Amino acid sequence: MRRVPAPAALACGALLLVASCTTGGAAAGDGPLPGAPTGVTAAAGSATSVHVMWNAVSPRISAYEVYRDATKVEEVPASEHMVDITRLAPSTTYVFTVRARDAEGRLGPRSREVRATTHAAGAADRSAPSRPGAVRGRVVGSRAVQLSWTASADDRGVASYDVHQGGTKIHSVGGAQTATVVTGLRPGTRYSFTVRARDAADNVSPAGRAVRLTTAPGTDDGRGTAPTAFRAGTRHADGAYHVDLSWTPPEADGVITEYQIQLDGRPATSLVWGGTAPRGRATYSFYLGPESGVSHRVRIRARLPDGTWGGFSAERTVTTGGTTDR
Repeated sequence: MRRVPAPAALACGALLLVASCTTGGAAAGDGPLPGAPTGVTAAAGSATSVHVMWNAVSPRISAYEVYRDATKVEEVPASEHMVDITRLAPSTTYVFTVRARDAEGRLGPRSREVRATTHAAGAADRSAPSRPGAVRGRVVGSRAVQLSWTASADDRGVASYDVHQGGTKIHSVGGAQTATVVTGLRPGTRYSFTVRARDAADNVSPAGRAVRLTTAPGTDDGRGTAPTAFRAGTRHADGAYHVDLSWTPPEADGVITEYQIQLDGRPATSLVWGGTAPRGRATYSFYLGPESGVSHRVRIRARLPDGTWGGFSAERTVTTGGTTDR
């Protein structure tokens, strides 16, 4: 679903370090409250609707609540992490947040606010866009597929494309986008996908041809969902050695806001973007130690928008004060 983003570098202030220990947030014995959903995005689907998406929160979630300003407008089960907010006014900017609710009915904190402006309403429009053409798909391991199509035509422009799995709408992308990645699928399972175009007046095209794909059996190494072009190097600063990492985020159906770095075969730290996560090249540095001549193996993986971990990147070896495997 690559949106052809501009390269982005990571500023230290935009990142939160997450310790591997569990933190408390409720009375003893109750367990921690649900976390705030991350990776929340909102995009206008038409003059009267907005598509809201977010990353799945960890287990024990029973539902998500979606708010427009301070008003709860939708509730979806824990298995879903996207929803269309309808009956909105044209040419209007709305603010949305999402909260997770656990099995005990306790609500976690709100997500960060996201804004979307609905499309302008035109004169009466009853003409639907043409059906998307040349719909194609490919399997990306056991848990994901990539879909692409050629643009539909409409007398006033395509506002969005709806992706359906069987008879159920599972996602929406902007009218300028002609590809997406669907994650969170089951291994060894046959799926049927179709794509429909929608204009600002909510006229919907006929479905493009169905694409039938069977995900790979069993589990795989997640290579299709791993960060790519992963590079690692060391530098000496302030009397100690640091490792500098850079990578390109994997293609995923949504924003990736969390990564796990593994050092010498064990989790070293998790990275969570508190601001806008980079969609292009990302960078990060962390402390290794004061000693020279020490070798380390490092690799990274992303938490996908469906809440699962993607595959690990290629592993790189770095030596403080010495050689670097880039």
